[in-house]
Amino acid sequence: MSAPEGPLVIGVDSSTQSTKALVVDSATGTVVARGQAPHTVTAGAGRESDPEEWWAALEQALRQCGGAVGEASAVSVAGQQHGLVALDRDGRPVRPALLWNDVRSAPQSDALVEELGGREWWAERTGSVPPAAYTVTKWAWLRENEPEAAAATAAVRLPHDYLTERLTGLATTDRGDASGTGWWASADQSYDTRVLDHIGLSPALLPRVVSPGEAAGTVRAELPLPAGALVAAGTGDNMAAALGLGLRPGQPVLSLGTSGTVYAVSARRPVDASGTVSGFADARGDWLPLACTLNCTLAVDKVAALLGLDREAVEDGGELALLPFLDGERTPNLPYASGLLTGLRHDTTGGQLLRAAYEGAVFALLRALEEVLDGDAPADAPLLLIGGGAKGTAWRETVRRLSGRPVQVPRAEELVALGAAAQAAGLLLEEDPAAVARGWGTADGPAYEPVARDDATVERIARTLGDAGELLRRH
Repeated sequence: MSAPEGPLVIGVDSSTQSTKALVVDSATGTVVARGQAPHTVTAGAGRESDPEEWWAALEQALRQCGGAVGEASAVSVAGQQHGLVALDRDGRPVRPALLWNDVRSAPQSDALVEELGGREWWAERTGSVPPAAYTVTKWAWLRENEPEAAAATAAVRLPHDYLTERLTGLATTDRGDASGTGWWASADQSYDTRVLDHIGLSPALLPRVVSPGEAAGTVRAELPLPAGALVAAGTGDNMAAALGLGLRPGQPVLSLGTSGTVYAVSARRPVDASGTVSGFADARGDWLPLACTLNCTLAVDKVAALLGLDREAVEDGGELALLPFLDGERTPNLPYASGLLTGLRHDTTGGQLLRAAYEGAVFALLRALEEVLDGDAPADAPLLLIGGGAKGTAWRETVRRLSGRPVQVPRAEELVALGAAAQAAGLLLEEDPAAVARGWGTADGPAYEPVARDDATVERIARTLGDAGELLRRH
């Protein structure tokens, strides 16, 4: 491999399932080295992970990158949003972290919304109506269900905060990830004392929110990293992916992963009392209105497995509607729901049923996208399709058919880690990290022309969802 043209930087993606590390040439975006190590996630009553595993996985991933790590000048950590990391006075986890997709706090979510002024109040103050995914609901759940653990907690962190603090020795977070807690007020960009008082959480237990472009500190930890290397603020995984794509305002993104997300950078602070749109801040100084569905590729793969079919084995025909809310759902907000299938007949094929699973998942994302964009993008603006599902023909063609929009599939992979690398490069070079990523060409990839929108399918799914609303809310 040729010598790098610029200083090397490291981008880290600490996701639900694993930690990835990329060593990147800051001038060209070329990935010089990469590493990855898995995490364990419980699959019982909730979804939990031991934060110590994240740290061990980070060390393992960095060591896989070899000698290039030792030449890096800056590092940034992006992490899964919303997770509750409760630490004792020695900085050790009091209990396993409650992850974003742990929905046990649904009752606490309902209670918090009612007790603190209703949906309109929450949206106006924090930009979002907090679903069970948000950290504020998880802290309320912990206090109610494990009071001894809550009492032993001397610090509360998000996943990326935890790793960044262990790198630097300093307790910091960024506005992007903080905006997904439910206790950061987007209205004045500070911790909300009314929310914190209500849930019994002292602001002294929370990290300092650093400004965009500000360093979190320097490397102090005993890892295969140069001591004194700059550590950027880091951010949440969705904010990092937006940086990794170099998004400009109004560019819509549809991410097909275990969960599905739709988002776009906006110059306007989002406020949505319906709860569909999460009014996140981005990692730069703008905003990142986003909607997330729990059931995306994992749900479709489950249907394929039940049918004994390859995930691409879809067939045309039939008048099925499948709402694949297998783990409850966040968008629409139906935490108690299960999957629902209608239109099944004797001549229905397995391939038609599988196609209906794709359609149900994509429908939920596209409906949410309309709220996210809120008129900020023209109807023919291309959708940037990312995530593991973007590689699948069935996913791509379902998005084209139900959206009627052109689709572009970026060639760049590992966009969260690339976004973290762009943040590190922006800090090091004193440049806009999104502009850095655009210079790397991360959004370049094959483009697909629009096809006629399948209005009949869209209307069938919408009708099914409307008719089954009360049943889904109760079950």
